[in-house]
Amino acid sequence: MSRTGPDGDRLPRHVACVMDGNGRWAERQGLKRTDGHAAGKEALLDVVDGALELGIEWLTVYAFSTENWRRPTDEVRFLMRFNESLLVDHRDELHEKGVRIRFIGRRDWKVPKRLLRRIDESTALTAGNRKLTLSVAFNYGGQAEIVDAVKQIVATGTSPADIDEALIAKHLYDPEMPDVDLWIRTSGEYRFSNFLIWQSAYAELVFVDTYWPDFRRGHLADAVADYQSRSRRFGGLDT
Repeated sequence: MSRTGPDGDRLPRHVACVMDGNGRWAERQGLKRTDGHAAGKEALLDVVDGALELGIEWLTVYAFSTENWRRPTDEVRFLMRFNESLLVDHRDELHEKGVRIRFIGRRDWKVPKRLLRRIDESTALTAGNRKLTLSVAFNYGGQAEIVDAVKQIVATGTSPADIDEALIAKHLYDPEMPDVDLWIRTSGEYRFSNFLIWQSAYAELVFVDTYWPDFRRGHLADAVADYQSRSRRFGGLDT
């Protein structure tokens, strides 16, 4: 990965992060898996600051997937409380920095009502901010998002002949979200894990070995520099 740093030109508008490796980070240090999730909070806040410094417009992080409900009950319960406390403890700070907080994912019976209230409060508080949009994928799955979009379209009685990419995109969880330019996964894993699979059709992928709790704004800057070194052709040829 490049160590020269980004030059301020050709910045990715939308960066997506799979915050992976919290549990393995904790286990390597003889800690509980939940301690790894708690340590990941500092990484998230530092990366948000790094995105603000770079001038990135949109940052989406994978906080909890539709498949994560299969994890041990105590870990799921911890993550519900953890995400609530993260919002309560830091939304005012993020608001002061000009960060707009948004959430994508299913709002179903599995998600505690109190957490849904915190989500709505944070979204409303920061709705007018535009310096950086922090989009949190919570109870989210890329395939589920596409299924939900198609269900909405079918419910309107739309003719199959009128269904195209633009119409499906209009019915995704956040139609305002731009396509992903730079997609990052930590911890040395090499898979999408059902994260923003529609929006990432032409994203540049960066995989790093660092576990998420150790990931910082410098790693983000390196990933952006790597992104800037690539030629994006979107199926065409270089001119």
